[in-house]
Amino acid sequence: MTEPEEPTPDGLDFARAQARAVSRLQVTSRARGRRGRRRRAAPAEASGAHPDDRDPQLLDNVLGRLVTEHGWTVDLKVHGVFGRWAELVGDDIATHCTPESFAEGRLSVRTDSTAWATQLRLLAPTLLKRLNTELGHDTVTFIEVLGPHGPTWKKGPRSVRDGRGPRDTYG
Repeated sequence: MTEPEEPTPDGLDFARAQARAVSRLQVTSRARGRRGRRRRAAPAEASGAHPDDRDPQLLDNVLGRLVTEHGWTVDLKVHGVFGRWAELVGDDIATHCTPESFAEGRLSVRTDSTAWATQLRLLAPTLLKRLNTELGHDTVTFIEVLGPHGPTWKKGPRSVRDGRGPRDTYG
């Protein structure tokens, strides 16, 4: 008679055998403490049926954790507002006003005319409320409205040495 064939260790049988071998090695290497007393075995390092940190992660979760760890939450919200400026303030205001910078709760907005600078100064409290609802309470504490960039008058036919310019309303 011939001997019955042993199953070849492949597939699921092979994986089970490897998991048993790894867990036996870890239990025997960690079983004795410093003074020779038995201690409880630590959990095996092999991945189980439930998800852990070594499994593939969703990109959204990984990026969210990265942003939180580095403290970039407010910066990303502010730059998101810069990208959605027209949606937040409306098309009329967005065509004449653009955000320039944000630092320490102070948002600087540049307008294309002095009339729009005045209009935006009047709308600043409403705009401040809307931005804080989007960004979080007290993220933006002050809106600095800047007028248009005026000519320098440093060179050309209208320049005067040691002069302060034409004294017109350029902002």
